[in-house]
Amino acid sequence: MSDGRKAKTTVDIYGQHFTIIGEESKAHMRHVAGIVDDKMREMNEKNPYLDINKLAVLTAVNVVHDYIKLKEEYEKLERQLKEKD
Repeated sequence: MSDGRKAKTTVDIYGQHFTIIGEESKAHMRHVAGIVDDKMREMNEKNPYLDINKLAVLTAVNVVHDYIKLKEEYEKLERQLKEKD
């Protein structure tokens, strides 16, 4: 979508319903929500005694960690490409 129009969709993350509004397609927002749901369930398997708030924070920390690692790898690849020019 990303043409300035907002899309609205309802998603289920870890058994709770959320309404998401954004410029991306509904399919994209559902995909993102699905990844968050999967990650929360993965974290819950490793830490079954965490309450939902701690589980959400732990999930956020893990997702940001993954993001930073991917960003670092992307920047490294960009530098390598520039060096070849």
